[in-house]
This record gives sequence, structure tokens and C-alpha cells, in this order.
Amino acid sequence: MQRALLDPERSALVSEEPAWKYSLENHPRRTITLADDLLVGGQSGNTILMAGPCSVESEDQIRSVAKMLVERGVRVLRAGCFKPRTSPYNFMGLGLEGLKLLSAVREEFGLKIITEVRDSTQVDVVIEHADIVQIGAKAMWDYGILAAVGKSNKPVMVKRAFGATLRELAQIAEFILDAGNDNVMVCERGIRSFEPYTRFTLDLCGVAWLKQHTNLPVILDPSHAMGYRYGIPDLSRACVAMGVDGLIIESHPCPEEALSDSSQQLSFAEFGAMHDSLRPVADAVGRRLV
Repeated sequence: MQRALLDPERSALVSEEPAWKYSLENHPRRTITLADDLLVGGQSGNTILMAGPCSVESEDQIRSVAKMLVERGVRVLRAGCFKPRTSPYNFMGLGLEGLKLLSAVREEFGLKIITEVRDSTQVDVVIEHADIVQIGAKAMWDYGILAAVGKSNKPVMVKRAFGATLRELAQIAEFILDAGNDNVMVCERGIRSFEPYTRFTLDLCGVAWLKQHTNLPVILDPSHAMGYRYGIPDLSRACVAMGVDGLIIESHPCPEEALSDSSQQLSFAEFGAMHDSLRPVADAVGRRLV
């Protein structure tokens, strides 16, 4: 045991606690089925693109996004309805009204929906309207949410809190797995460092660790990590080159008018140019961009 802990090629976490359900050493890679022809993780070879605005703001806005995604072959729409904000005076989302708009868009355009739950009182209604429940970075340690989503088979994506270690992220996923929900993926969205010129620092070294030592599908969020739209295309290409299971990227019809996170949302033209550039990168590393 002591030798394993000192071996740089091995993880202390895996060596020390081999019974964890997320351990790749003891369990095969997890595959999450969003549709018969839309698999995340496992041996699917897919890199799933999830895209859309930070927040649902209106019917016209979310329908225009959905139309753009369908035209580009993107199958998962991301948009927030319950927004955990730094200031209570900022836009907090449309709540149930936003969820109903997302359900209507799914019905019209055939998209899968990922949206965030802010606290445990919203889990049931988000499960009702979403195909993937997102647990945001600020809610990662909300054990009420973890217990509630653990009782469901609805796919869950847990975002790493900006001050959380890889071990803590994996163990939070374990709470959901242990409660009975096997459909768990994790998202690296940047950690807080000493660098002030980007919003966060995207931990690609941590992503390599997650791929090597956990069986969980790994999603990357370059939008929240960078915080500024100019860097998101380059960062997205780097993410795809790592052979990850998915990206979640923000795009808005008019980013300058967005009610939340306007600086990091790509315009449709910017998103399209970036999207076109991702496929060759995916091809080069043997992935299928979906």
C-alpha cells in the first residue's frame, strides 16, 4: 500500500480506496444514454457538444438559439432557469417559466435539454423538464441536491467547484452513484488561481487525471473558465484535442444584450466559426463530434 501511494504513475486515491464506484481501476467506463443514437462516455467515441445561452431570457431568444443549433447538428441545448448569482440584484433566471420554454423548444426542435438546479427544492421540477440535471459549481456540496438526484435515474452533470480538489469532485459524484443513480458525469469549468486576467484557470492536467483514474464521462466548460469570448474558440480546440466526452459552451443571439455572463457568450457567427474548426481536431484524435 505504501509503495502504491509513492508511485507517481498511480493515484493515491485509487490505490487507497479501490472500492469507489467511480474508480476506473475496478469498473468499466460509464456510458450515459441520452437517446438510442446519442451516447456520452464509455467506448462511444463521442464528444458531445452542449450549447446555448447562459440564461433563458425569452421565447424568441431561446427559439432562435434552438434553431441555430439544429441547423448545425448540435443536439443538446444548455440554458439556465435558476441562476445562482454573486449579487442578489443580478438576473436570477425565469424559474419555472424558463423550464416551460425549454420543454416547448425540446418538443418543437427535438433537442435534449441540460439546465441547472440551484437548490434541493427545485430538483423535482428540473428533473421533470430536463434531460440532464446540472449541479453547478456553487452547489457542488449541496447534499440535499445530491440526495435528491441520487434517487432518480436522470443523467446528472456535476461541475467542479472552483476551490475543489479532484478527489473532492470524484467523491461528490460517489454520493450520487451510491444513492443509486449510475448516470453521472463530471465537468471541469476552471479553478481559482493567482492569475487575474482570466476568470478561472481551466485544469487540463486535472482532466487527464479524471480520464486516467475515474470511469465518469468528463465534460469541459471553456466558457466559464476563460470568461471572455475571445479565448473560447482556442480553448475549445484544446479541450477537444484531449479526447474528452463533451463540451458545454455558451452562445447567445446578441451577447452584448445578455442578462447574465455577456462577456463569455459567443455570437452565432462566432459559434459557427468555432464549431467548424472543432471537427478536424476531433477527427485528428479519433473522436466523433456530435
